[in-house]
Amino acid sequence: MFRRAFWFTTGAAAGVWATTKVNRKLRQLTPESLAAQAADKAVETGHRLKQFALDVRVGMSDREAALNDALGLNGGPDARELPVRHAQVLESKTYRPAGLAAQGDPDTRRGDDWNDRENDRKTDRNDRKEDY
Repeated sequence: MFRRAFWFTTGAAAGVWATTKVNRKLRQLTPESLAAQAADKAVETGHRLKQFALDVRVGMSDREAALNDALGLNGGPDARELPVRHAQVLESKTYRPAGLAAQGDPDTRRGDDWNDRENDRKTDRNDRKEDY
């Protein structure tokens, strides 16, 4: 008799447990539950994207500060002017689009103009390609 009562109780417990598991799974698969899960995932993704954008902004400001330090542009009284050595380097590499130079401009015929050097490089690369 005790043996039958034990197996009856064990079977009833297993049946209740299985029924509970199946009902939970069915509730998770209803359209309302699926919509709620999708909305939760979308909100979570939005938070992650917002955090990524904030991290990018922090990285950009850190990089800008590092570049300002390297160029000596730290908010001093002459923050808009480059130091002498940087200004000399930038002046030697002037970029002058060919179509924008004035006819009377004496700098349009300089041999070391940026456009001339760039065109010479392109010509050299094309000559090397033809050698093969």
